[in-house]
Amino acid sequence: MPGPEAKTSEVSGSDPHDRLRERLFDSRTLSLNLAMALSDEDQVVQAMDDASPTKWHLAHTTWFYEAFVLREHLPGYEVFSERFEYCFNSYYEAKGDRHPRASRGLLTRPTAEEVRQYRAHVDAALMRLMSHEAALTGSVMELVELGINHEQQHQELLLTDVLSLFALQPLRPAYQQPALRSVATADSMATRFISYEGGIHGVGHDGSGFSYDNEGPRHDVLIHPFRLAERCVTNRDYLAFIESGAYGDPLVWLADGWTTVRERGWTAPGYWERVDGGWHQMTLNGLLPLELDAPVSHVSYYEADAFARFAGKRLPTEFEWEHASAGVAVEGSTLGSGALRPRAAATVGASTPVQMFGDVWEWTASAYLPYHGYRAPVGAVGEYNGKFMCSQHVLRGASCVTPDGHSRRTYRNFFYPAQRWQFMGLRLAEDA
Repeated sequence: MPGPEAKTSEVSGSDPHDRLRERLFDSRTLSLNLAMALSDEDQVVQAMDDASPTKWHLAHTTWFYEAFVLREHLPGYEVFSERFEYCFNSYYEAKGDRHPRASRGLLTRPTAEEVRQYRAHVDAALMRLMSHEAALTGSVMELVELGINHEQQHQELLLTDVLSLFALQPLRPAYQQPALRSVATADSMATRFISYEGGIHGVGHDGSGFSYDNEGPRHDVLIHPFRLAERCVTNRDYLAFIESGAYGDPLVWLADGWTTVRERGWTAPGYWERVDGGWHQMTLNGLLPLELDAPVSHVSYYEADAFARFAGKRLPTEFEWEHASAGVAVEGSTLGSGALRPRAAATVGASTPVQMFGDVWEWTASAYLPYHGYRAPVGAVGEYNGKFMCSQHVLRGASCVTPDGHSRRTYRNFFYPAQRWQFMGLRLAEDA
């Protein structure tokens, strides 16, 4: 997920310092609460190169505050352990050498208990800082705001990485026991498309409130008339793609996608399994029968693009998606819902699209590139976004494990086209 530069935060409430302090420690508590369902053994293991152990997420988000806030802005701060700089730095070359990402699961030391002690040490220091109002300059408050949003990103990653781990376990453990679900909804009907006029439209963050640097500057783009599906593509829709033999048909795939499908042996979305002749999917609620009317999830950009070709449609651009979201509330089935997996659309036939924020991140046709006028921030804090603006694609919205309030209309998530361990889905578009 995107990382770094914060713009000025406009926090609500009677006292901005109090509100920021409350949000800071709420976010710190949530990370620990998400880890409570896991054993210490669960928290050490790394399922694949893209994922990280829970223990590492808990430590890295703590290191971030230590490296960027406390070392520089809390006089007299004592570092918990100089060894942790190497272990828990992620991408920040300016901060020095770091442990290889693919080998994070080999870090049996420090232990999970030591990481919890590390968090307590840093939290105590953050409390001292946040209680010293004179030290809370605008730049410090921006760094704390950035740290909150950074930790929220890792809360989502923590859960998706747990799913990648549990999916490899022979016991197929459940992170959380599933709630009862209805089997089908009216969403099994044909998808309706909503029309949008073309024209010159402003896109990107307007500078009010927090945003990452990759969301701006705001600028005008030309959008041609288009139609956008009212809901995400469902498992039922995608099953027709599978049953058509599309995974064996090179004509619906981009060249790199076709190569990836053959090399990795893909025949279905991530975590789909055949059990007693029927499709199941591994979820954070364990291995469950496929919920046909829920949005399809864990599909790569290559699979999303191939399905769109199969359906005679296309993926929307990120600018079309943002323009269509203008009349939609920035809320939905996110982490606070407790579902932990995509849910079928509650309504159809609305005048605006549903499921735009929550359930699954939605692939767009847009390459992850800088906006006109973008300049990468100077220094280590701004190192993340700019240097990754190559060979990736943009996703919009939010997922079922995105912390509540974390996303925005202008939020640009981004991943490589072959990645699919996140809650990634799609919505169709077509020219008008």
